[in-house]
Amino acid sequence: MRHILLINQLKDLATKKDSSLMMALTLKEQGYETYLLFEEDFHIYNHGPDILRVFDFKASFKKNSFYLEKFVPENPKSITLEKGDILHMRIDPPFDKKYLSYLWMLKSLQRSGIRVINDPVGIMAHNEKLYAYESKHSLPSYVGMSGDHLKDFALTLKKDGYTHFIFKPLELFQGIGVEKVSLDNPSLKEIFENATDKFKGPMVAQPFLKDIKDGEIRTIYYKGKELGTILKTPPAGEFLANIAQGASYKQVKLTPLQKSICEEVCKEIGPKGVDFIAFDILGDYLQEVNITCPGLLVEVSEAVGKNLALEIINLI
Repeated sequence: MRHILLINQLKDLATKKDSSLMMALTLKEQGYETYLLFEEDFHIYNHGPDILRVFDFKASFKKNSFYLEKFVPENPKSITLEKGDILHMRIDPPFDKKYLSYLWMLKSLQRSGIRVINDPVGIMAHNEKLYAYESKHSLPSYVGMSGDHLKDFALTLKKDGYTHFIFKPLELFQGIGVEKVSLDNPSLKEIFENATDKFKGPMVAQPFLKDIKDGEIRTIYYKGKELGTILKTPPAGEFLANIAQGASYKQVKLTPLQKSICEEVCKEIGPKGVDFIAFDILGDYLQEVNITCPGLLVEVSEAVGKNLALEIINLI
C-alpha cells in the first residue's frame, strides 16, 4: 500500500504547521511508502498507465511537539499508479474551476482502483458552507448576489435583535473575504454587491454573534470518530477566530448537542466516502463542514497531546 499526497506547491504552505505535511511525515515514520505529488505534476491518461512524477522527502518534528522542524522534498521519481494505492486530496481551496477539474480527474483515477481520500464525488456534492446551512442547527443565512434581497433579510434580523452582518465568500478559507457590516449601514447594498463583484459570485450573509469573543469550536472527525477538539479564540477586539490570523487555541470537550450535530453529518456523508471532516461550531450553531482539505491537524494534536495523523492512519 502506497500513500500519495496531492498538495499545493510548498511555497504556498505554512510548512511548520501544515496538516498535509504532518500526515506525510507520520505515514513515513510508520513505515509506509509515501510520496508528495505537487499539483503541477498531476495529470491523467485516458489510455495506458497513469505515470506520475512524485517526490520523497526529509522531515522531522520539533522536539516534544507536532509542529515540523523541517520538511525538504528530494529524489523525484516516476511511479505508475496501481490498484490499492491511496491518494490523499490535499489541495487547499478556493473551490474554483481548477479545483473542480482536479476532482473530475481524481474521479477518473478511481476506475483504476485508486482510493481517494476524501472521495471526489463526495466533495463535489457538499459545499462546506451550504451543506452546514442545511442543518437545523445553523444560523439564519442568506446566500445570493442581490443587495435588495439582502436588505429585506436585514429587516428580519433586526426584529430578532441582531445588529451586524458577517459577509463571507462561499468557496474561500482562513477568513479570506470575511467582513463585518452594520445592518443600519446606509451603504449596505453597495458593500454587499461590491463583494459579490470582487469574489465573482454569491456571498453568504449571516447575523454576527457576539459570542464569537468566547471562541469557535474546531473538531476533527475520521470515519465518524471524534479525534480531538479545540476552542479558537480571537485576539481582543477582533471577530475572526482564525489561528492563521492570531487566534489562540486550547483543548475543550464537545457538549452532547455539539457531538450529536457532528455525528449526524458523519452518518449522512460518511457512506459517500467523506471520512475526513473538520467541523466549525459557534455556540450550538454549525458553521462549516470542512471536507476539501481539513486543516488544523497540527494545532489540535498539539492541544490534545497526541498525533491525530496517526489516529487517522490507523482508521484508514
